Amino acid sequence: MHRIIEKKRLSAEVYEITVQAPLVARARKAGQFVIVQIDTEWGERIPLTIADADAEEGTVTMVFQTVGATTHRLAAREKGDFLENILGPLGNPTHIEKYGTVVCVGGGIGIAPLFPIVQALKAAGNRVQVIMGARTKELVIFEDRMRRYADGIILVTDDGSLGKKALVTEPLREYCAAPSKPDMTVAIGPPVMMKFCEKTTAEFGVPILVSLNTIMIDGTGMCGGCRVTVGGETKFVCVDGPEFDGHKVDFENMMLRMKAFKEREEDDHHKCHLELGLESVGG
Repeated sequence: MHRIIEKKRLSAEVYEITVQAPLVARARKAGQFVIVQIDTEWGERIPLTIADADAEEGTVTMVFQTVGATTHRLAAREKGDFLENILGPLGNPTHIEKYGTVVCVGGGIGIAPLFPIVQALKAAGNRVQVIMGARTKELVIFEDRMRRYADGIILVTDDGSLGKKALVTEPLREYCAAPSKPDMTVAIGPPVMMKFCEKTTAEFGVPILVSLNTIMIDGTGMCGGCRVTVGGETKFVCVDGPEFDGHKVDFENMMLRMKAFKEREEDDHHKCHLELGLESVGG
């Protein structure tokens, strides 16, 4: 059992929770994730990226968006409540070295898992430039925390309500086209965002690392739900990733697979069951 130490609502549908998980806190590294099970009665396991951790306090911080019944139930938990199981840390940690100048791009909720990577890259002696993008200013998260580590931050929003009205690829292109182009780039966000970040960096021969958030069930590579094609080979995000060379990822195939359950998620039968589930827990 893991007690919730702190809970924050970062935006309308995005929450941050800090829980007691001392073994995970001591072992985790940037880029890794956990599988969370709220209770044994419902039993669904959901993958959540570790946004931060405190080894001394024995706590792990996770950020999630309410997109289904389980995440809505998780959002209904309050400080002092418990989560049944937290399995991790899972996945391979981010490869950290002193590259020189690194541009890190975060889109939407992808900004949260980008934060520990920015911390680690800065600690390794890199100059870290961060591009943060969201649909509107209300959806921008972790800005203050990022500013404590980044050498520079560019904010962009779809509606221009914060920073520049642009997509993240616009400032990324400017960085890549500069005489002293980045030595490495990192992108975390919606698949389509990472796809176009990869295309942008490819034009200038700049390497890019992407963190994939695919359909995932068991987190051990047995279910095959997180299967992706990287460099023409089949990889499993939970055990081979979650991070890969962006220039080798087949984004079209990945996005097609992620739509596999879209029809079931949107039909009336599924919606009805979601509503029933939320009502049963007071959501």
